[in-house]
Amino acid sequence: MEVEITSEGHTRALNRAVAMTVVLLSVFMAVAKIKDDNIVQAMQAAKADIVDTWNEYQAARLKLHMNEQTAEILKVQFGEAPPANVVAKLAAIESEKQRYQSRSDKLAQKAKDLEETYNQANMRDDQFDLADAALAISLSLAAVAALTSLWWLLYVSWGFGAYGFFMGTAGFAGWSVHPDWLVALLT
Repeated sequence: MEVEITSEGHTRALNRAVAMTVVLLSVFMAVAKIKDDNIVQAMQAAKADIVDTWNEYQAARLKLHMNEQTAEILKVQFGEAPPANVVAKLAAIESEKQRYQSRSDKLAQKAKDLEETYNQANMRDDQFDLADAALAISLSLAAVAALTSLWWLLYVSWGFGAYGFFMGTAGFAGWSVHPDWLVALLT
């Protein structure tokens, strides 16, 4: 016994497939959007920390430079046999120079570490952005497939949806998947 699918049955099956596609994509997009927003907030905080740390680094380097200049001035002014108070001042300046050098080295490393954290978060943000774009395209194509009753268009929609799910999953899992060429094209 052969079952004949009528045009109405064909359309009904397509509409059910579109409806399931829309539900699955919309739920995933909503959850991914929350995660992406949290990543963006973390990126903003990291960027503020980076700027603050580089500002502290610059302040330490400026103090180091001022101490070096003060020591040079004192050496030029008092020559080879400076008085005891100038010798004490030069020793204090040398101690401060070492402290500022050490502090600036630590701050530079901290800023570089923060920049690495920011770059990793930025990669994940790119993954969620690509997921969002692919899923939005998928939803649009699914809607047009329902209106035009074209299964092949729904299949194309599923392709974009699969890519969106993959990129979103990469963002959630922290995978190092980053299509640089596509991101560069979109920036």
